[in-house]
Amino acid sequence: MRIRRTKPEPDPGAGQAAGPPPPVEPPEPDPAGRPGPGDVLPGGRGLRLAGWLAAVVAAVVVAGWAVWETGPPTEAELLEQAGLNGRRSLLVGVKDDTPGIALRKPDGTYEGFDIQIALMIAADLGFRASEVEFLSIETEDRARMTARNAAGQHVKVDLVVATFSVTPARSANRAIGFSAPYLETQQSVITRKGHPDITSLTQLRGKKVCTLAASTSETEIDRAGAEVTRKNRISDCVTGLKTKEYEAVTTDTAILAGFVAGEPGLLEHHDIGLETSEQWAVNAGANGALRTLVDLSLHRSATDPQDMRWEEAYERFVTPMQAHNPREQIAGRTQPAVPEPDVRRWPWERGIPQRNAG
Repeated sequence: MRIRRTKPEPDPGAGQAAGPPPPVEPPEPDPAGRPGPGDVLPGGRGLRLAGWLAAVVAAVVVAGWAVWETGPPTEAELLEQAGLNGRRSLLVGVKDDTPGIALRKPDGTYEGFDIQIALMIAADLGFRASEVEFLSIETEDRARMTARNAAGQHVKVDLVVATFSVTPARSANRAIGFSAPYLETQQSVITRKGHPDITSLTQLRGKKVCTLAASTSETEIDRAGAEVTRKNRISDCVTGLKTKEYEAVTTDTAILAGFVAGEPGLLEHHDIGLETSEQWAVNAGANGALRTLVDLSLHRSATDPQDMRWEEAYERFVTPMQAHNPREQIAGRTQPAVPEPDVRRWPWERGIPQRNAG
């Protein structure tokens, strides 16, 4: 089937010479001052540049927000993960028989270097001093994080701040979650006043020596061949030393120094020259979020030049003991270095001003 084509109508102007085009009248300006379709916009180049910059800023904000949303947890998120939001008190297991470090006074309150460190951390977690409940914990219970309340009941605590030294074996225990160290000391020996100088544990071979059960001090004194008695409380060892049941007591220097300072006419300290150090840390157990928050508190304390709480605790409790233990350096005078924990913050919030060296 064919398609029928229609014949075009003739053009009336065909064959005539083309004249000049009619003049184009300029468009009348809009009464409101709005530009017409042919007008060139003033500042158009600047507007295009502003639009480009806005797009770049928006892209940067979106990219930054994506990094913020997918980074490590914030401090607020860690508090939530640690189960601390809404808590009315923080339970902390501490020693109660170690003068200068953690001692329960007759009125039931606690004082000492470890107590101040616990209060510092608790404050950074959002707890006032009145909201921190200290419970007595024995050496063997520090890994289990069970302490005794005033009624003598076993209670699970949130943190253990109780002269707990970091060791590879303890760190491998999944029930133990060590923070960064907060104090460095070493093992030493105390005896009754007038005892011949002891410069090595081997001098105690065959002698009756008392130490803490489940402590790092056991290994070295066992190796020296002493007749070792193990106690759950260091105060029991010191009592036996004063009654001549034992010839010596050995454990961390910072633990023993308070007993010597309290009775300098009866007890004296001996430097046994061990090269290994004892680094005390906080045990947060399996609560990884809480452990990170503890590290954040210790990092701020160690690096912020305005934060002198660690130094104040040292000067208040450790320095006075040093005067009565002149032959032995009780503990390092500066807080051990603490790496900055991986906590999500904006770039301008990251990093804490560093103290001047020394």
